[in-house]
Amino acid sequence: MSPLLADRTGSLMPQWRLDPWLMGMLLVLMGFGMLVLYSAGEQQIGLVWRQAVRLGMGLVILVVLAHVPPRLLRLWAPWLFLATLLTLVAVLLFGVGRGAQRWLDLGVIRFQPSEAMKLALPLMLALLFYRRSLPPNWSTLFMAAALIALPVALIVMQPDLGTSVLIGASGVCMLFLAGLRWRLILLMLLGLAAIAPVLWLQLHQYQRHRILTFLSPESDPLGQGWNIIQSKIAVGSGGLTGKGWLAGSQSHLEFLPEPHTDFIFSVLAEEFGFVGVLVMLALYAGIVGRGMYLASQCRDSFGRLLAGSLVFMFFLYVAVNVGMISGLLPVVGVPLPLVSYGGTSAVTLLAAFGIVMGLYSRRRFMG
Repeated sequence: MSPLLADRTGSLMPQWRLDPWLMGMLLVLMGFGMLVLYSAGEQQIGLVWRQAVRLGMGLVILVVLAHVPPRLLRLWAPWLFLATLLTLVAVLLFGVGRGAQRWLDLGVIRFQPSEAMKLALPLMLALLFYRRSLPPNWSTLFMAAALIALPVALIVMQPDLGTSVLIGASGVCMLFLAGLRWRLILLMLLGLAAIAPVLWLQLHQYQRHRILTFLSPESDPLGQGWNIIQSKIAVGSGGLTGKGWLAGSQSHLEFLPEPHTDFIFSVLAEEFGFVGVLVMLALYAGIVGRGMYLASQCRDSFGRLLAGSLVFMFFLYVAVNVGMISGLLPVVGVPLPLVSYGGTSAVTLLAAFGIVMGLYSRRRFMG
């Protein structure tokens, strides 16, 4: 292997602090995603170009964050978490958006603080556990639960149920990685079941409709159930090898809602069939597997917990989106990572992988 591509372990590009296996799979996924986006977006080259620019920005941020030492991440974590919390409060006061206040209009760009929290919360939790003995005791768990609950509550109030679930789940994942005992996990599940009726009453009417539609989409086939029924038709009509690129009838005849964003996986299944779905899922599995391997090689709890939580967040994106479009989960507006049109989540995920690769590249010097 070229010295530009390998250090003494033969696994890294030391000059760039990037993992070639993970980078390769991310680039293939984004390239494949652009092909699907071109078809799902009615062959609008401008839409594909804008997405390419966003992904390019994300890759630049990935490279920059891969060079940030862990001690700086630990130093920045409390300030980043506090600043993101304040911007979430600002969203409730001054936010903009259609139907939900999720963005801050900064004049030049619109900023969605909940996306920044996907990085800020794992950083803060990893710092909390790094400074205490593991497995966590009750006082540490109480502080961790407060850190998770505060941003989740602010995001629910926007309202943005999908993002709040993803952030809350990534925080709970951190607790598991920190060595939470099974009896405490059982107590948490029992507590969640006990307060489920209260949570149901706090949901907006349209959120309750989404959950009821998930349980029985055929009860309102021309209304609330339309999206998921059309999505299932698109997935099933693809067959083994699909109808061919640019030949999907459900998306091009406008039966499929939001084909270039949340439901882009349905377009993939219709045009590339079961084989295309397997290829895409294999890419995702490879990225998650490689990411977890890099996380496991970090030599201190800060690196292992932070990298593991960020990779788990990526896995959650995939699982929720694929479950959503196939009718296994309620529709909560989660994009397919690095494939759906939209820049904020793509930049956040690429930034997360930059942190993971940076932690792994310094694994010999951590502690």
